[in-house]
Amino acid sequence: MNATLSGAAISPSAVPQRAAIPGSYGWPVIGPLSDRLQYFWLQGPQKFFANRMEKYESTVFRTNVPPTFPFFVGVNPNVVAVLDVKSFSHLFDTELVDKTNILVGDFMPSVKYTGGIRVCAYLDTTEAKHGQIKSFAIDILKRSSSKWVSSMVTTLDATWDSLESQLAAAGDGGSASYILPLQEFLFAFLSLTLLGADASAFPEIKKCGHIYLDLWLGVQLLPTIPINVVQPLEEIFLHSFSYPFWLVKSSYEKLTRFVENGAAETVARAQTEFNLTKEEAIHNLLFTLGFNAFGGFTLFFLSLLGRLGENPSVHEELRREVRGKLSNNVLSFETVKEMDLVNSFVYETLRLDPPVPQQFGRARKDFDLTSHNAVYEIKKGELLCGFQPLVMRDPKIFENPEDFVYNRFSKKNGEQYVYLFKAKTPALRSSSADNKCCTLKIGSNAKECFTVRQLKQRIHHIALTSKFLTPISSPTCRILPDYSH
Repeated sequence: MNATLSGAAISPSAVPQRAAIPGSYGWPVIGPLSDRLQYFWLQGPQKFFANRMEKYESTVFRTNVPPTFPFFVGVNPNVVAVLDVKSFSHLFDTELVDKTNILVGDFMPSVKYTGGIRVCAYLDTTEAKHGQIKSFAIDILKRSSSKWVSSMVTTLDATWDSLESQLAAAGDGGSASYILPLQEFLFAFLSLTLLGADASAFPEIKKCGHIYLDLWLGVQLLPTIPINVVQPLEEIFLHSFSYPFWLVKSSYEKLTRFVENGAAETVARAQTEFNLTKEEAIHNLLFTLGFNAFGGFTLFFLSLLGRLGENPSVHEELRREVRGKLSNNVLSFETVKEMDLVNSFVYETLRLDPPVPQQFGRARKDFDLTSHNAVYEIKKGELLCGFQPLVMRDPKIFENPEDFVYNRFSKKNGEQYVYLFKAKTPALRSSSADNKCCTLKIGSNAKECFTVRQLKQRIHHIALTSKFLTPISSPTCRILPDYSH
């Protein structure tokens, strides 16, 4: 399918008219509780927002988002949802919105999860410490960029070798789950490139580091995450209160010791060059590793592999491009950038399956918020909430927005790229010390493209699902490197 901007996006439109924001927060306690049950249980997040958008005939409306009642004292669930590209973009204007302590909404996990420190993700751009930490994070990425290619190829090759062994052991009709091997790869690769720490030098961390991060992330974010396993037990035991830090205290302390010892040079540079304390450096590094990098890439790589599995018809075309762009089998960022369809496939996956689905911003002052159809008055202190999977299905911007169109962001359709949001960031905006654009946007697309490249170059006769690899030909089918073209 050839994807181009829809006519509605490029044709002149009438000046949006001023309107009152539709929707309601309902009765105290009852309204937020009802919305919470709809959000987690009866509808799920995407239908929750989509149904209200249809009900109010507006992409901007008032509603409640979890967590709420009964044990979240001081957490206000009231938000103004912004669900089209135009209104959503206000969340990235630092003159309009304040980002203090609203990473996951009005609810903020205890600072015990981050060593008693408000890490960079919870700081607003007006706080001096934000600029220091963000500059440090950008410096880390720029310094480590020379190691990304070699480190990723080495660790990915080891991952594919492990999966090959699992498939061989599974025998005829068997399959191998790639979730834990993928997380092991991500932990080893990200520790080496972001921290300068070799996980293999710490046996317990090498074996369990990715599990420790899973637990740390899961326990602190449980009140905001739909699990969809056993209802109503999920609502009673997972979404009704915050879980205490002591559940993961021991494993978190092991991770901090790993950063302190394994990344000693990086921690020292944070102190001498960026005027951070040792504790600030350690806990911000660990948050960047665990939350921004490991957590985000885990979710996105699973989506990416799942999309590859759902679209077998494009495999050969991707494989041909990878083979054609490689020069003497030498991989570099330059060759990855030239892989037009591979990049487009990654961007389209980001459009439909953003690893961080929600963005928040609190109005710094009274201002007018503009959607495609109307202008709304936002009052100082109101919390805006954007649900990115719906924003990136904006029919006024994307033709056939529900369809996965693998060449949507190819060069011939490149004008669509300007509307993409990735890594919590507008695609054309760079991360800097004075904004909240995710630092890991630097080079992020290349990492996903490397994975597609490795997969298309190595895997033959393998069926992919969102969790498993399965041989689809003979029992001797293997994951092999292919340098024949």
